[in-house]
Amino acid sequence: MIPRAPAGSKELNRLLKEGEGLTLEFKRSTGELREGLQTVCAFLNGSGGMVLFGVRPDGKPEGQHATEQTLREIAQAMDRFEPPVNISVERIQTEAGRAVLVLRSEGTSDAIPFTFEGRPYERVGNTTRKMSQDRYEHLLFERSHSKRRWENQPAHGVSLKDIDREEVFRIVEIARSVGRLVGPVGKSLSDVLDRLGLRQNGQILQAAVVLFGKTFLPDYPQCELRMARFRGADKTEFLDQRQLRGPAFKLLEEAELFCQRHFPLPAKIVPGQMRRIETPLIPPDAMREIMVNALIHRDYAIAGGAVSLAIFDDRVEIWSAGVFPNGITPESLTRQHLSVQRNPIIADIFHRTGLIEKWGRGTNRVVDMCREAEIPAPTFEEITGAAVVTFRVNVAGPQQVTPQVTPQVTPQVTPQVTPQVAKVLQAAQRPQTREALQTAADIKDREHFRLSYLKRLLAAGWLEMTIPDKPQSRLQKYRLTVEGMKALKAKRE
Repeated sequence: MIPRAPAGSKELNRLLKEGEGLTLEFKRSTGELREGLQTVCAFLNGSGGMVLFGVRPDGKPEGQHATEQTLREIAQAMDRFEPPVNISVERIQTEAGRAVLVLRSEGTSDAIPFTFEGRPYERVGNTTRKMSQDRYEHLLFERSHSKRRWENQPAHGVSLKDIDREEVFRIVEIARSVGRLVGPVGKSLSDVLDRLGLRQNGQILQAAVVLFGKTFLPDYPQCELRMARFRGADKTEFLDQRQLRGPAFKLLEEAELFCQRHFPLPAKIVPGQMRRIETPLIPPDAMREIMVNALIHRDYAIAGGAVSLAIFDDRVEIWSAGVFPNGITPESLTRQHLSVQRNPIIADIFHRTGLIEKWGRGTNRVVDMCREAEIPAPTFEEITGAAVVTFRVNVAGPQQVTPQVTPQVTPQVTPQVTPQVAKVLQAAQRPQTREALQTAADIKDREHFRLSYLKRLLAAGWLEMTIPDKPQSRLQKYRLTVEGMKALKAKRE
């Protein structure tokens, strides 16, 4: 969620310190109006953002003379957007007769995709670029079908006998018990499906098959869960694997059973109490939240897709077919963001059971739960057309970690957990840029921070790169590892 436009010079200076990024762009003056409006177009096609005219690339607010003629030129240029847009221009005074002009645009509009001068644009990191034709056509299709989704289409050839009556009434009782299904629902299966919005004009919807179907082949192969436990850190050797098709709530239960079977249950002795305290590898509610998200937000239009749960020695991955819904980026999921639902009918049924909320806080709660459990927060990525969530945890257990998996760290490179190191580790519980970590440590000299802190923490295995195969990538970030979490925990104790 982008911040509101700054109301004065203090808020402006605070905003400028963040620097250009996914939702913020600086332009020296409206002499760069065309380029600035291309970025506005990119923001409209993404998560929103602000373009500031009168700011140097280094973030210094020079301001510019903002005459009535300047505002008319901006208004005329706005006519080059398609569909039409209504973006106000805010003026923030800097010096006598000079001002910074702020153009703030919201994302996630039903009118996406937007074009400027006949071309669509998108934002990648802190860069605006022309959108590919394939991406543009995909967004056009989504816009024209926003009321015609896969889930709300009739399930041709499916009748009431193909719906699991027992499962339907089991979920209804759960919804009633948590107070999210009030009033009569009817006694017949058809009445209940109507009440839940799973039938329209007497026709069963495809969402009903996902939630309560009995048979999934040959027409609904995508209602599949794939689970595997691999030896080591790659997919070379299976220790266990399962593939099954079923209604969504049953798939969730199977995933939880698979995790229980393969997750160790670490324990520690509480000093002075002479008893063991067992703590889950991943907080169960956090794991359940991510699995539910995979089931309700995936793209069911991909017939060959599935939800996959992959357990390795050093991590747990949850894959779901389809990228994140339009307007949601992997970076936005660890901060405040809108709740954008690809399958609102399916999501509503899960909401009624108490498994999810509808306020876009699920992933934030997961991050908070992981922090409380003193494990690294999960990472969110889009990989080859799939949404991927990764928990970096030691599934194998300390007795099975080999030097090849976790390199030995010598005393010479093991950092001391100084207050500055602790601040870096604390900040890196969520993926952060080098600049953000340096700011967290309150270290002014960039090279000193790189050599004395960042490089040593990477060498010690306390931090890791989010893009390890491209160390110099401008999108590079750093996150806390399991070993780094242990060091931070030891410092706290």
